[in-house]
Amino acid sequence: MNILVLGGGGREHAIAWALNKSPKCEKLYVAPGNGGTAGFAENVAGLNAEDGEAVLEFVQAHEIGLVAIGPEAPLVAGVADVLRAAGIPVFGPDAQGAQLEGSKTFCKEFMMRNNLPTAEYLSTDNEQAAHDYIDEKGAPIVVKADGLAAGKGVVVAQTADEAHDAVRECFAGAFGDAGNTVVVEECLTGPECSMLAFVSAGKAYCMAPSQDHKRAYDGDEGPNTGGMGAYSPVPIVTDEELARMEEVMAQAAAATAEEFDHDYRGVLYGGFMLTPQGPKLLEYNARFGDPETQVVLPRLESDLVDVMLAVAEGRPDDISLQWADKWAVTVVLASQGYPRAYEKGKVITGIDAADALEDVKVYHAGTAIQAARELAYKACDLIQFEGKQNRTDIGLRAINGRQSWE
Repeated sequence: MNILVLGGGGREHAIAWALNKSPKCEKLYVAPGNGGTAGFAENVAGLNAEDGEAVLEFVQAHEIGLVAIGPEAPLVAGVADVLRAAGIPVFGPDAQGAQLEGSKTFCKEFMMRNNLPTAEYLSTDNEQAAHDYIDEKGAPIVVKADGLAAGKGVVVAQTADEAHDAVRECFAGAFGDAGNTVVVEECLTGPECSMLAFVSAGKAYCMAPSQDHKRAYDGDEGPNTGGMGAYSPVPIVTDEELARMEEVMAQAAAATAEEFDHDYRGVLYGGFMLTPQGPKLLEYNARFGDPETQVVLPRLESDLVDVMLAVAEGRPDDISLQWADKWAVTVVLASQGYPRAYEKGKVITGIDAADALEDVKVYHAGTAIQAARELAYKACDLIQFEGKQNRTDIGLRAINGRQSWE
């Protein structure tokens, strides 16, 4: 069948690569795609991925049998709604389901209604109320822009002054309309862990856990980013914690079937903190994580086309997931200054040399995480551009163990 992937980042590269492995994938399109997807798929640079009618027109003209939506913005914009109304199998929730990510207030209220473990919080569109809540609760405390902010609208404030500054920044328009409402919440402590699940018809099929590194600099210093690297599996997670996270994801999937107007069909991303009281939710996202996807999908041995079609067509009982017993590590190379203002358009060299490294995606059996780390950083060293920055400690916590969080 012909397949369309919407998006152009590393996540979409990983999704497209996994779909392209399937013998059922005849022609693969990626809109807009990137230099990596151009090697095995047809990039569609002129298609607006957030325009549902434009996407539908393309789908019908090219006889697309499955659409996989990567980023959150097209989901929140209701692209899946338009496609489903036309009878197109689409992997990704409708606009209502996407509000789990589109509005942190919507998400927190969903968690509270369904007794899902999460932090205490205040959601408000009144700046003074946010400042008063910070003064009442003290620091450390977390300040979040309510809407979509590309993973950068969160400040984990270590002091009250830092929290107050974050609130002022939101209401001053630093994140546009996304900051018109802020969520101020309890600062949970412990290691973070992501668990993604394929969700359809109220059932959750959990993927292998992964661990993202959101802070910009080594040692979890600096501002939050969209993600600087990840690894999978996560050896610090105990069997009890893993079972609890799977239980929470199943509980949330069941709640979507009870509460939402239409079936939630896509990925539900649970961001967890492994607190001393057990795993608690930091957030839900309505799509594959970035960069978690780049370490989770390479470990998936099941045919992703089969899985996505079963989700898209509401056939959860046909989903079967098999995982390779391998390590995967991904490191993000960013332009200097990221996630704040940074220069774009730099000439990047060394990509072909890095891509030519044997097993650079760490697919081979029996690879330990140390070897996976060395391989990932060997590839990073080959890629050069002016002002390149990256963390050098991705995966170290898997090696050093849980004590490295204390």
